[in-house]
Amino acid sequence: METIKTDLLIIGAGSGGLSTAAGAAQMGADVTLLEGHKMGGDCLNYGCVPSKALIASGKAAFGMTHAQDYGVANVVPQVDYAAAKDHVNDVIATIEPVDSQERFESFGVRVIREYGRFVSANEVEAGEYRIKARRIVISTGSSPLVPPIPGLDSVPYLTNETLWELREQPEHLLVIGGGPIGMEMAQAHLRLGSKVTVIEGAKALGKDDPEMAEVILDNLRAEGLEIAEDALAKEIRGKAGAIEVETQDGRTFKGTHLLMAVGRKANIDKLDLDKAGVETTRTGVKVDDSLRTTNKKIYAIGDAAGGLQFTHVAGYHAGIIIRSALFGLPAKASTKHIPWATYTDPELAQVGLTEAQARAEYGEKLEVARFHYHHNDRAIAERKTKGLIKVMVVKGKPVGASVAGYQAGELISTWSLAIANGLKMSAVSNMVAPYPTVAEMNKRVAGAYFSPRLFENDTVKKVVRFVQRWLP
Repeated sequence: METIKTDLLIIGAGSGGLSTAAGAAQMGADVTLLEGHKMGGDCLNYGCVPSKALIASGKAAFGMTHAQDYGVANVVPQVDYAAAKDHVNDVIATIEPVDSQERFESFGVRVIREYGRFVSANEVEAGEYRIKARRIVISTGSSPLVPPIPGLDSVPYLTNETLWELREQPEHLLVIGGGPIGMEMAQAHLRLGSKVTVIEGAKALGKDDPEMAEVILDNLRAEGLEIAEDALAKEIRGKAGAIEVETQDGRTFKGTHLLMAVGRKANIDKLDLDKAGVETTRTGVKVDDSLRTTNKKIYAIGDAAGGLQFTHVAGYHAGIIIRSALFGLPAKASTKHIPWATYTDPELAQVGLTEAQARAEYGEKLEVARFHYHHNDRAIAERKTKGLIKVMVVKGKPVGASVAGYQAGELISTWSLAIANGLKMSAVSNMVAPYPTVAEMNKRVAGAYFSPRLFENDTVKKVVRFVQRWLP
C-alpha cells in the first residue's frame, strides 16, 4: 500500500469538493482529491444540470401549445422523449470538462478515483493508497432517500439518479414527494405529454411561504397536474407499467411509472467516521459554525454537513474552508443570506426569513413590502404576470425576501446581496434598473416600502408646501 502525505485531503468531487480543491491547489497547498464515482457529483450528473435541461425541453413544448397569445398559431409538438434525454446528455457533456479529472490535475491536484474510509484520526485508505493529511474535508454529498414503504421493494421505481436512464416516455408518472425535485420533474413531464400525479404526505412545497407556494401550485393545477396533498403513502403494489400507490386515508393512485422524490440523505455511512472521532447527527456530519467536526482537523461541507442541500451552499462552504484550513483565519458559515429556488414555471425563490418566521422573531417591528408582477411592464409584455415579491423589513433592513413568479431565481440574488452585506432598503431603492426589465421589481418593492413614508406623510407634505412658498 502506497502512503501519501498531503496538506489537504478532500473526499468527494462534487461542487463543494471541487471548489475547495481548485482554490486550495491554486493557492499553493498540496491537495489530494478522492472520488469513487463520477467527477462533478450529483449536481452535474443527476441533479441540477440534467433537471434544468429537461425543464427546458418541457418549456419548449409548452411554448408551442401556448403561442396564440403572442400572435402565433398553437401547434401540437411532436415530443421525442428519447431525444429530450439526448439533449440532457449533451448539456452534461458540455459542462463535464469543467469538472474533469484532467482539469483539476492541471491545477496541481492529485486525483485518486477511489472511495475512501477513515482508519485513524488523520488517515484515510482508498484503494491501494493510505493518505495522511494535515486537514481533511468530507464533501461526499447526498443520495435519494427511499423510505421503507411496504411493497416498494417489489415494484420498479425511479429516483433522480435513475430517471435519466429512462428512454421511453411515461404514460402516467406517479411522483411521491411534493418538494422541489418532485414538482420540477412533475411539470417537465407534464409538458412533454405525460399524465402526472404528485402524491405528497403533507403540503406540496411545504418548506416555502404558503402564500407564495400557492401561486405556483395554482398554476401547476391549471396546467393539468394532479396534486394530492395530505396523502401519506401506505402501500405500493403492481409491476412495470401498472403501479398503484395506496395512501393512509384510503385513496389509490394508478400509473405506469413511479418516481421517488421524498428527500435526500448524506453519503456518510461507509466512511467509518467513528475511527476518526467524527460524530454524526440524524441528517449528516455534526459540525460547528466553522464547519469543523468533532475532530477539529476534519471539516464537513455541503450536503454531508446535514444543513441546506443546495449546490451553491457547497460552493459557499468551500470559501469558508479555504480561509480556515489554508490561512488559519476565523471563518463561520451563515444561512441568513443563502437563497434557494424551485425551477417550476413560474419559479419560487426565498432568502432569509419567510413572513411567518419574521413575524415570530420580530413581532410588531416587522414591516412587509409587496409588489405584484402584473404591475411590471416587462412581465406584461411577456405575459408573465402571475406572482408577487415580498420583502420582510426590520428597522429599514431586509431580513428575508420571497418571490413567486417569472425569473424568481434571478430576482432573489439582489436580496441575498443586501442581507449578506447589511444593506438598507434605500440601497435597493437607489439602484437604477434598465427599463423594461423584470429586475425593476426589486426597485419597485423597495419603493413600496418607502411610499407610505413619503406620499402618506403629513409632515412631508407640510415641508414641501413650505419650501415651495420660499423657493425662488
